[in-house]
Amino acid sequence: MHLYTVPLIFALISLVFYVVLAGADFGAGFWQLFAGRGSHADEIREHAHASNAPVWEANHVWLIYLLVVVWTAYPTAFSSIVSTLSIPLFIAAIGIIFRGAAYALRSGTRTRRETRFFDTAFSVASILTPFALGTVIGGIASGRVPVGNAQGHPWSSWLNETSIMIGVLAVMLSAYLAAVYLAADATRHGHTDVSRAFHVRALGSGLVAGIVAAVGLIVIHHDIRPLFDNLTSGGGLVALIISVVAGVITLGLLLQRRYEWSRYTGALAVAAIIAAWAVAQSPQFLPGLTVHEAAAPHDTLVAVIIATIGGAIILFPSLAILFTLTLRGQLGVEHGETAAEAGAQPPSIRALAPGREGLLARVAIALFIAGFGFLTVANAGWAHAIGAPCLLLCVIVGFRAAVPIQPPEEPTGVA
Repeated sequence: MHLYTVPLIFALISLVFYVVLAGADFGAGFWQLFAGRGSHADEIREHAHASNAPVWEANHVWLIYLLVVVWTAYPTAFSSIVSTLSIPLFIAAIGIIFRGAAYALRSGTRTRRETRFFDTAFSVASILTPFALGTVIGGIASGRVPVGNAQGHPWSSWLNETSIMIGVLAVMLSAYLAAVYLAADATRHGHTDVSRAFHVRALGSGLVAGIVAAVGLIVIHHDIRPLFDNLTSGGGLVALIISVVAGVITLGLLLQRRYEWSRYTGALAVAAIIAAWAVAQSPQFLPGLTVHEAAAPHDTLVAVIIATIGGAIILFPSLAILFTLTLRGQLGVEHGETAAEAGAQPPSIRALAPGREGLLARVAIALFIAGFGFLTVANAGWAHAIGAPCLLLCVIVGFRAAVPIQPPEEPTGVA
C-alpha cells in the first residue's frame, strides 16, 4: 500500500463506524414501525425512541467525515459518484432530514395520534435512508458508475438487482444491530418484557440478514462475476469467513442472553462484510479508474491524513465519554421515571477496572498499529488479509475498553 490508499482506509473505517452505530439508530426506527400490536408494543416503541436520544446526531459525524475525505482525497471519483447517483443520495439526504425533524417534533406532541404520526414518519425515513445508501454502494460495486460528470444512467445505476439486494441487506443489518443493542439496553435497565421482545427480534432479523447476505452472493455471481470471484478468494474470502463466524457466534451469544458481548461480535460481523467488499474491489475505485489514478496530489493527501489524526485525538475520547455515560444511564432520566426516582436508584453499571481497562486500551493500540502497518507498509496479499481483521478487532477492543460492563447479578431468593 502507498500514501494514496491511506485516506481511503480512513474512509472505510468511518463507513464501518457509520454502519454499526448509525445503522443501529436506523434499525431502532425500523422496530418502532414493526413493534406489533401486543400489550408491550408501546413499551417497545418508547424504548427504541429513548435509546436514540444521546447518540443519534453524534453518529452522523462518520458520514460527514466519509463524504469530506472522499471529496478531498479522490475528487474525480467523488464527482462521478454523486452526479450519477444523485437520486438515491438525494433520497438519503431527505430521509436524514425528515428523520431528525420527526424525532425532534415528537417531544412536542400532545395526543397519541400526533405521537404515532411522527413515529411513523421517523420509521419510514429510518428505512428509506439505509436502503438508498445501500443502493449507492451497490451501484459502485456493480461498476455502474462510469468516470465523468453524470455519465451513468440516472435510474439503472442504482435500481438494479445488485443495488436493490444491498439496499435490502442494509435495512436488515440495521434492524439486526438495533435489536441486539436494544436487547442489551433493556436488560441493563431491568425491562424484562422489552428485553424478551428484542431478544426474539434479534434472533429473527439475524437469520433473515444471513439469508439475504447468502442470496446476495448468488445475485453478485450472476450480475458481477469478477467481484464474486474476488469475494470468494484471497483477502475477500478471509473477511467473509470472519463475518460468518462472528455472525454465528452472535446468534450463540443471543441464545445465551449474553447481550453485552453480542454487541461486539454483531458489529464485527457487519464490519467484516464492508472489509470484504473493499478488498474484493481493490485496486479499482470505478471502472477504468484505480485508487492511485483517482487520488489527489501528494500534498493534499498529507493534509487529509494529518487533519484526520488531529481530529481523531479530539473525537475518539469525546465519543468514548458519550457512550460511557450513555451506557451508565447518566445522561438523563429513564422513560417513565421521575428525577427523584432515578436519583434514588443505585447505579447498576460499574466502569471497567483500571487494570483491565488499561490492558484493553493497549491491545487496541497494538491492533491499530499492526493493522495500519500490514495495510500500508506491506504489499503482499496475505499481509492485507491480516491487516483488515486487525483494524476490525481494534474497533471491537477499543469499544470494550471505553464502555462499562455489567457486574455479576446478586443472588435472589431465600437462602
